[in-house]
Amino acid sequence: MRGIISIVLGLFLALPVTAFGAKMGTFKYSDFKKPNNCGMCHRDIYKQWKKTLMSKSYTHAWDQVEYFKLALPHSKKLEKVSGVKAGCIACHSPLAFLSGDIPPKPADKDTRANEGVSCEVCHNITGTSEKVPFNFSFDIEPGNVKRGPRKDAVSPFHKTAYSEFHKSAEICATCHDEQSPYGAWVKATYREWKEGPYAKEGKVCQDCHMPKAPGKSASGGKERKDIAQHIFEGSHSIAQLTGAVDVSLSGLEKTVSPGSALKFQAKLFNGKVGHSIPSGSTEERMLWLEVWATDANGKKYPIPVTPKGFKGEEYTIADSSAMTYQAIGEIMEIKGFKGLKRDGDVPDGARIFRHPFFDPKGRMTICQWYTKDNSLVDYRIKPRETKVEDYKWSVPTDLPKGKLTITANLYYSQIPSSVGKFFKLPESEYKPLLVDSAEMAIEVK
Repeated sequence: MRGIISIVLGLFLALPVTAFGAKMGTFKYSDFKKPNNCGMCHRDIYKQWKKTLMSKSYTHAWDQVEYFKLALPHSKKLEKVSGVKAGCIACHSPLAFLSGDIPPKPADKDTRANEGVSCEVCHNITGTSEKVPFNFSFDIEPGNVKRGPRKDAVSPFHKTAYSEFHKSAEICATCHDEQSPYGAWVKATYREWKEGPYAKEGKVCQDCHMPKAPGKSASGGKERKDIAQHIFEGSHSIAQLTGAVDVSLSGLEKTVSPGSALKFQAKLFNGKVGHSIPSGSTEERMLWLEVWATDANGKKYPIPVTPKGFKGEEYTIADSSAMTYQAIGEIMEIKGFKGLKRDGDVPDGARIFRHPFFDPKGRMTICQWYTKDNSLVDYRIKPRETKVEDYKWSVPTDLPKGKLTITANLYYSQIPSSVGKFFKLPESEYKPLLVDSAEMAIEVK
């Protein structure tokens, strides 16, 4: 059995890959069992994991594009970001990194890199090298001892060991918090949770993303009331997103006249998410509120949000003329590339709850490794925070009498539609998902 390897990406991302060769190649693929081996006994857990993004963390369409078309070629062009050649893989395909398989072959070659974050990754972790984990700073020891949150776990196939670390949020932080080579926090889900109310109440990541249910962890195992479900549902899950933020509308006017001004508010309460929403790779996540008025004849009118005047607010109000992501063209060597629509297909005037990242040239970027600064504005919704948005609509003079319906729809997508379409990704990668909606009826007289 090999000794414990401590992987610290904080330095790694800032230095050439050659400085870390020994750590990348410390193990071999053969030191780790394949997931289907685990599935022979842990059948239900294996089936759950197989459907998750943990199993697809390397093969996922956008991750393949982001690595092979952007991160990998960029690492060869710019010394400052050379570490991402292996740094991305350390969390998206840990066994490839640990085995020194850098860069791994693309997913269509079906190598063991495709296993993603497998059973052997998590259950061989022994702890972290960092007081506050980030950038895959986990310690791992492959072998016949599998670690987990049970003190009474027994297996005829392998040895077991109780691990307090597996019950903590810190095990998630080893990959879900990340600093760029420029020192900017480009993922901070753990830190957002730590600063919020749920950490103080003792609720950890696993409570929401690995909910407990009756069952057995393995065939022949003990029947328990609290088996952790290995579903890891997050922002890619409609079930997890639906109702994550509550939207409501309120206003004083019950009737309006054509040509008058209609004032009302939309309130958005994050009462269910233990970190900011969106979280994770927030340079590409999209959460926005569209507000529309529908008259008695069915005609729809967009209602833009009223600006508040805070610094950086221009990045939080949809603007179809705003172009950015120019680094894509530089990395891919596209002549005359002027960028992509910053907000994709989000209608003008919609409020976007985002945390924009900026590259060394001051341009908004989706290349998190190329992020020098993201301190301008963070207009996301924190845990148990309520955002209040004001609206003032000039009622058209020709508006028909009858019922006027005000509708507020909160949508979420993983990446801007402009980026998805440019890279010819499946529509499911950028299709808007409805988080919540609210309606308010007013009479036009």
